[in-house]
Amino acid sequence: MSDPFAWLEPALETLRRAHWYRQPTPSGAPGAIVTVGEPPRPLINFCSNDYLGLANHPKVKAAAIQAIEQWGTGATGSRLLSGQRLLHRQLEGAIARWKGTEAALVFSSGTAANLGTIAALVDQRDLVLGDAYNHACLKKAARLTHATFYEYPHNDVAALAQLLDTHRSQYRRCLILTDGVFSMDGDVAPLGEIVALAETHSAMVLIDDAHGTGVLGAHGAGTLAALGQSSPTVIQMGTLSKALGSLGGYIAGSQALITYLQHRASTWIYSTGLSPPDTAAALAALDQLQTDPSLRLALQERIHQLEKGLQQLGCPLLPRPLPTPIFCLPAPDPATVLQWGEKLQEAGCWVAAVRPPTVPFSRLRITLRADHTPEHIDQLLAALAALLKCC
Repeated sequence: MSDPFAWLEPALETLRRAHWYRQPTPSGAPGAIVTVGEPPRPLINFCSNDYLGLANHPKVKAAAIQAIEQWGTGATGSRLLSGQRLLHRQLEGAIARWKGTEAALVFSSGTAANLGTIAALVDQRDLVLGDAYNHACLKKAARLTHATFYEYPHNDVAALAQLLDTHRSQYRRCLILTDGVFSMDGDVAPLGEIVALAETHSAMVLIDDAHGTGVLGAHGAGTLAALGQSSPTVIQMGTLSKALGSLGGYIAGSQALITYLQHRASTWIYSTGLSPPDTAAALAALDQLQTDPSLRLALQERIHQLEKGLQQLGCPLLPRPLPTPIFCLPAPDPATVLQWGEKLQEAGCWVAAVRPPTVPFSRLRITLRADHTPEHIDQLLAALAALLKCC
């Protein structure tokens, strides 16, 4: 009998030849300086989504520890059965007030929030339109619904309008999907124009604001708030695992939407509730974020410092209407970007070398933290200057 898994090794060899093969790198506790690899060595951390440094914040850790003492380590069941805790209601109320919506619902991850929500809202009778640079889970969710799905070129509002004009009338419902801050490029969606088109064509909008949450807008309320936009047609998704330093995702919107998702979002209904320590950590991080603006201000200072330094080096930068902590430096091919990443580590900087199929082209993805110092940014710029000189 032939081996049904005989195809795996040739498939892995293809990944190796294309320089697409990846393995996780162990690292230590989160911080501006982090130990990386085996044996571990200290590097400046430009590879984290912990934008405000809250994952290791004393108050956030204390809240998680207290929750373990009071509630235990796990929710022990789905929230419709035995997994509901007072902490969940407190966190969802805090998120709704923060986002300026009627209600919110917490999921076990951002991916679960997107998959469950999108699958609950549309099916084969409906139309889904999405930005070509959207996060992978938005693309996957759109295809799993069996809805008619079209992608429009990145941030191309005219192309989106054309798709709506051509196709909207043929379908029962329409859902437009876009990142708020695009996770691999750091640029921002034109949400005002997208929301206006949605209202004209009776379409729903879901914004994946995983990388705008906590970073942009008044009190870190996200990209929509930073752009001065609001609309009842908008569903706001975000994560608790990046700037809030915990785990999980959420959907914020109308009370009717949240109640509907509690009955139809399978990734919420059939998943164990978010653990008490993760829930309490997110609550504490949200409180810290809203009461201590110094974290966001420090992050913005480092963003402006790096942006100015990259411009002086002649690096191409995408238009950035808002100060996001993600920077993309294109590389010619996967092999080259891997070499760049190694050279930066030799210079003491840990920067993500991101390759296809995660992204359409290879790039260095640089992410900043509120606890980076000016000297950290200077060291990165010096390392990049040496790298570009060699190339």
